Amino acid sequence: MVSSELISTLKELSRSDKFYIMQILLSELAQQEADLIKPDQSYPVWSPYDAFEAADTMLKVLDAAKAQDNA
Repeated sequence: MVSSELISTLKELSRSDKFYIMQILLSELAQQEADLIKPDQSYPVWSPYDAFEAADTMLKVLDAAKAQDNA
C-alpha cells in the first residue's frame, strides 16, 4: 500500500519532477515486463481457429442484442 505521506510528497512536486518520476516508474515497469518473457522458452498463444463454442456464444449474444433493439 502506498503511504499517504508519499502521495502528499508527490503532489507537491513540480510538473517536471512528476514527469521524471513517471519516467523512472515506467522504465521499472518495462524492465519487469521484459523479465517475464525468458529467451529460449515456448509460450502458448490462443487462436480463435476452431473456437466454435466461443463463436456460438457470440452469435447468441448478438441475437439477444438484436432482439432487444427491435423490441
